[in-house]
Amino acid sequence: MERCLFLASAGLFLASAIWVWYTRIHMRRLMEHMNAMLEEAADGKFLESVYDESMLSSVETKLAHYLSASEAAAKNMSEEKEKVKQLIADISHQTKTPVANLLLYVQMLEEKELQPQEQSFVQEISRQAQKLNFLTASLVKASRLETGMIVLHPKWDFISPMLEEAASQIAAKAACKGQTMELALQDNFCAYFDRKWTVEAIYNLVDNAVKYTPNGGKIKISLTNTELFARIEIADTGIGISEDETARIFQRFYRGTDVCGEEGIGIGLYLARQILAGENGYMKVKSVVGVGSSFFVYLPLQR
Repeated sequence: MERCLFLASAGLFLASAIWVWYTRIHMRRLMEHMNAMLEEAADGKFLESVYDESMLSSVETKLAHYLSASEAAAKNMSEEKEKVKQLIADISHQTKTPVANLLLYVQMLEEKELQPQEQSFVQEISRQAQKLNFLTASLVKASRLETGMIVLHPKWDFISPMLEEAASQIAAKAACKGQTMELALQDNFCAYFDRKWTVEAIYNLVDNAVKYTPNGGKIKISLTNTELFARIEIADTGIGISEDETARIFQRFYRGTDVCGEEGIGIGLYLARQILAGENGYMKVKSVVGVGSSFFVYLPLQR
């Protein structure tokens, strides 16, 4: 009786050992197949037809179907991206010459002796043509950023000269409104950013501050360091932004109800955010209606 129990126990142990060994071998093969499929997918070389469905497990088959669908989706997305790039190039090319010609004709008219009413018409045509030119250029620029046609190249660089360059581009406009512009900068602060495009982002923010701050107001650009980011603050004593609008001001073409009478197309803040996102930075805003706004730009200190 004891011998029978011993043989039964030994048989059960042996069967269990064989089952564990088989399971491990099967799982190893399964993982090797799945790893091979994932590596081919990562290299963009996955072909579902290479794998015989009758020889694959259920999990491997589902993974193969998923990778095949993902490969097709990625290919379609790439093709659509190329179409968008071509469309952007076509729009840029087809609109540049007509707008340039329109501005040239306006300039020729301005040189002629016209009646006061005719002069006002020509000035309005000029203003609208310049607005159209700016709108087209901004749309093309935004689309190129979105589709990756414009690639940012962040480098470790001093921040103060970049801020001074952006401020100098808008200083004359601020002076015309009797505004004071203060720069509280630290010369030794550095961060990772693309200077050309970050200058444009900062310019857009300062331009907004000048535009929506009354005559005689104040704009201050300051720079501080945090643990992971260099923080740029652009503060103004302007009209401010209501709380329910602060989440929407970064949307393309959004313009607040209180600024509809001012010039603008509602794309400057959107472009600034796109540029900062492209260099792993970000932007925040704090505002009080009737007191002013502060826009905070964060540039990374690490790649």
